[in-house]
Amino acid sequence: MKKVLQIVLGLAIIGLIYVLYNQFHTPISFKKEVAAREAAVIERIKDIRTAQQAYKQKYQKYTPSFDSLINFILSDTLTFERTIGSKDDSVAVARGLVRTETFSIPVKDTIFSNRNLSVDDIRNLKYIPFTDNKAEFIMDAGDFETDSKVVVPVFEAKAPYKVFLGDLNRQEVINLIDDAKTLDKYPGIKVGSMEQATNDAGNWE
Repeated sequence: MKKVLQIVLGLAIIGLIYVLYNQFHTPISFKKEVAAREAAVIERIKDIRTAQQAYKQKYQKYTPSFDSLINFILSDTLTFERTIGSKDDSVAVARGLVRTETFSIPVKDTIFSNRNLSVDDIRNLKYIPFTDNKAEFIMDAGDFETDSKVVVPVFEAKAPYKVFLGDLNRQEVINLIDDAKTLDKYPGIKVGSMEQATNDAGNWE
């Protein structure tokens, strides 16, 4: 009987250690994984913002369509100007030796020149990381009228926590979402807004 009690007590102690370990380890590992996933989502949503800003530069509006945005990156061009000669040289200006030329560069070679994104990387911009290319960023675009009655183009792109954290600890995800809502923040990663002019700011900035 004594030996049985010792075994039961030993198992109870092991169980208690396991419970205590999980109580401390789960939140810590969850936070680390959330940070890693948020970083990947932010990097991609920044690329979406960069593409949208280039699209607006050319067409004076944003697009709500990923198909249009991706086609723009892969197939369109941006026009730039360069000055031949110096406008500060009054003699050259008087002689007509100073002129402005326009030239075009493919979009993907301009906005992502330092990112080395492949065609597949660009085609996958619409997908939220950690979803096996099954869930897309929620994106919209349109016009917003400010308090001073000025109409400005706006866009937003967002990725809910429940989508790119869906395979993690369910209760921890629920707590994270509830915390965001309590602080009146979007429960996920978001850039831009359809409800106000934000200068394309992200909610992580």
